[in-house]
Amino acid sequence: MEAKPQFTAGANSLTNILLAMMRGIADKPPQLDFGIINSDYSLTTNSFPRPIPKEEYSVCRQLLYDPSVPLTETYVDGRHGHPDASPPGLHFHEVKLPRKMYWVRPSQKVLVAIIQNEFVVIDIVYDAKWLGDKEPPWE
Repeated sequence: MEAKPQFTAGANSLTNILLAMMRGIADKPPQLDFGIINSDYSLTTNSFPRPIPKEEYSVCRQLLYDPSVPLTETYVDGRHGHPDASPPGLHFHEVKLPRKMYWVRPSQKVLVAIIQNEFVVIDIVYDAKWLGDKEPPWE
């Protein structure tokens, strides 16, 4: 019959410390932080001031929209009047995203969620001074 391994007090203590650390990571609630997109598209946050390469963080899908690509195109076969179309009635419409919804760019302030060990850029953040009838200088 094989003998069971005997744990020393030191090994037991180390095991308890490691278990507590793993529970702490697993039970850690998500955090929110502000960050800046750097010129090389790395991310620097307030709580983690070293640049995080773009390959090591995530972004929500709306921040990846390429403004040169229309959201949708509708084609019209000439059955309604647009006399200035050539030939008359034959044309299409492009629906594009407003400038304020364009993809994230360097120097923009962003809202970042830190979920477990992953940084996720959620959205672009602007100062409240732009509320109302003013508009930020969209780039």
